Amino acid sequence: MRVVVTGASGNVGTSVIRALQGVSDVDEIVGLARRLPKQSFDKVTWAQADVTRSDLEPHFRGADAVIHLAWLIQPSRDPATLRRTNVEGSARVFHAAGAAGVPTLVHASSVGVYSPGPKDRRVDEGWPTDGIPTSAYSRHKAEVERLLDRFEAERPEVRVVRLRPGLIFKRGAASEIRRYFAGPLLPNPLLRKGLIPVTPDTERLHFQAVHSHDVGEAYRLAVMNGDAAGAFNVAADPVLDGALIADLFQARSVRIPRRVLRTAASLTWRLRLQPTDASWLDLALDSPLMDVSRARTQLGWTPHRSAPDALSELVEGMRVGAGLDTPPLAPGAGGPARVRELATGVGARTP
Repeated sequence: MRVVVTGASGNVGTSVIRALQGVSDVDEIVGLARRLPKQSFDKVTWAQADVTRSDLEPHFRGADAVIHLAWLIQPSRDPATLRRTNVEGSARVFHAAGAAGVPTLVHASSVGVYSPGPKDRRVDEGWPTDGIPTSAYSRHKAEVERLLDRFEAERPEVRVVRLRPGLIFKRGAASEIRRYFAGPLLPNPLLRKGLIPVTPDTERLHFQAVHSHDVGEAYRLAVMNGDAAGAFNVAADPVLDGALIADLFQARSVRIPRRVLRTAASLTWRLRLQPTDASWLDLALDSPLMDVSRARTQLGWTPHRSAPDALSELVEGMRVGAGLDTPPLAPGAGGPARVRELATGVGARTP
């Protein structure tokens, strides 16, 4: 069996590779990446490819499945670049997969695809998928799912699976996540229990997370289970909230209104103190909580790590500057003293 993975060198991609390596029926994993990793993986053949401009069809020919993970989070200040990769790049992947006759396509969707929803109950995969209006990430996820709807209608012979995970954490992605969401000015040693005195407790600050390795297992099951099709929510318990975050940092939870947090996020982004605009706060506060029953019953998926464990592992990894030897995950990707991060304009250019 031959599986091609776009965006294979990132947080989820390396976990998908880890999961597929243990499958005896998988003979070859083709990892497509914009920048080739130095690290080698069993069964993996690396190929340099950019979903925005490379000829993807030759890579897909003869594949039993394509897993599409390639997606940009940064540069947040360059929406045209984000859309070119996330939306137009996805359209090119879908077209190439259809033209190459790939029988199975597994797409990385997200909780971000959902329209605003409840925090006092969980929604299934039938909840509206129009995204959070203020979030470019969410709008792109929703737009790509419309493209995938069209692909399914035009290519009924292709088995299409969409995984919709919550926030995805692991130690090996710590340096990347710190660069993408906190930026170069966050001192790693600060991320130690007891050093952060207060954490916010904001209305609707309830969100779901999952360990990256568990997400990798969900992709493995989606590829190997020939009866699996459609959308699957993927998240671990318990739901994370202000109290759990305060406990993680041994901090005092302080009630902070949404508008105050949003103003602070917007101001620090505009001042280029950090790379994350306020729309990511909207995404966290407005996205619904997901019911993962379908993934458990139809995929046979069960997370092996709790959401707090995944978050704790990430924070500890950020404290020590952990990563993996791939371009997105490398601990030194920001350059000496993080000068390369500063040189990108803190969210102005592709990292």
